[in-house]
Amino acid sequence: MEHSKINIIVVDDEKDFVDGLCRILERKFFCKCIKSYSAEQALEFIKNSPEGVDVVITDLRMPGLDGIELIQKLKLIKEDITSIVLTAYGSIESAVEAVKSGAYDFLTKPIDMEQLNLVLNKVLEKVTILKENKKLKQKILSLSFDKELVGNTLVMQRLKEKISAIAKTDFTVLIRGESGTGKELVARKIYELSSRNNYPFISVNCPAIPETLLESELFGHKKGAFTGADKDREGLFKQAHKGTILLDEIGDISLSVQTKLLRVLQEKEIRPVGANTTLKCDVRILATTNQNLEVKIKKGLFREDLFYRLNVMEIVVPPLRERREDIPLLATYFVTLTCKELGLEDKEIAPEVLAYLTSKEWPGNVRELQNFVRRLVVFSSEKKIGIETVQLLEMDELIMEKDIKPYKVCKKQIVDSFTRTYFLKVLEKTKGNISEAARLSGIERVSLQKIIKRLGLHVSR
Repeated sequence: MEHSKINIIVVDDEKDFVDGLCRILERKFFCKCIKSYSAEQALEFIKNSPEGVDVVITDLRMPGLDGIELIQKLKLIKEDITSIVLTAYGSIESAVEAVKSGAYDFLTKPIDMEQLNLVLNKVLEKVTILKENKKLKQKILSLSFDKELVGNTLVMQRLKEKISAIAKTDFTVLIRGESGTGKELVARKIYELSSRNNYPFISVNCPAIPETLLESELFGHKKGAFTGADKDREGLFKQAHKGTILLDEIGDISLSVQTKLLRVLQEKEIRPVGANTTLKCDVRILATTNQNLEVKIKKGLFREDLFYRLNVMEIVVPPLRERREDIPLLATYFVTLTCKELGLEDKEIAPEVLAYLTSKEWPGNVRELQNFVRRLVVFSSEKKIGIETVQLLEMDELIMEKDIKPYKVCKKQIVDSFTRTYFLKVLEKTKGNISEAARLSGIERVSLQKIIKRLGLHVSR
């Protein structure tokens, strides 16, 4: 069987043995074999190898780091790496100890070719299955990627491409955008498509945690560090070890916490409140903000050095007004999602309602659109959500937001508002062609001209 995409590293302080075994492995198993003459050299290679290593065949007894120590250190770098230990005949106890430490199997020296074939075939089969499972998982994630990040406009296609590219790196990412655009969803997709997706994803809503508690929440504290600290507490950074932490709305954190966060980014270590020592912490940081951090820097409210540490990679999530063509797709998706959440029979949304939603301004972006669609589903008694439900909701909002006006005044205001936005969208689509607009909207041309005149719509514009 060919295993050309599987990388094996052979580690032994006997150079001739390493060279000879690599020749056998490459000729017999068609795999790529890397030579290493010390555990330290192997460790350094595996840490920095862009291709990665799948299998380690290591001698048990070597100067410096021995085979067991190497396996233990490798497990911290790459948990799914497969190790085989080489041990001299008669040192079976040591080999058993190595297996308990995480080795897959062992071979005795001098190596018996039949035993080598048996063990390595099992190992390569296991590695191949792991790789295929990883590919399948990535494929499933890619399918959900398009399903959840709804939109076919050019700006959305570019956003998806950027997420896919950034997810493959381990850099810190600053995700910017207006409130309600879906910044947290973007962060979660980066995590799901990254190599850290088997480890924790922890989201921290920074403004929701009081400033006095945020440092303890993030970095933990020691018993007695402050009033009420009756025991040691592990912070969120420690809980996210080897995974990803999302600092949502990072522009709201205090300068004091910013300083501590800078240390995490620079030194890859944290210091719990009240502790005298630091702890190593391997966490990828994603941060979101709807604020202009450059303005905050000028005002002295945000550290410039922290900004540049966070902004290694930047993603700007577009507002809904920049991708209006996605609104019908989003609205249809939210109808289906809401029906599923409420256990209702599937509903559909009428074309004139989609036209209205597309023409409406959404200052709250996707979140506001989703909430409006949820209300449409709840208040629509029919299977098809019609314009009368929209009018009902608009009236509801009008009454709630302002003083109650006479019925006829409210009705006229709601109908005129809907009519204006609806026909503006239709005329925009037909580029001012009144005959085509009348055909699309299903009313007489003369009636449409009267509506245009009454509402003062400028067809030429």
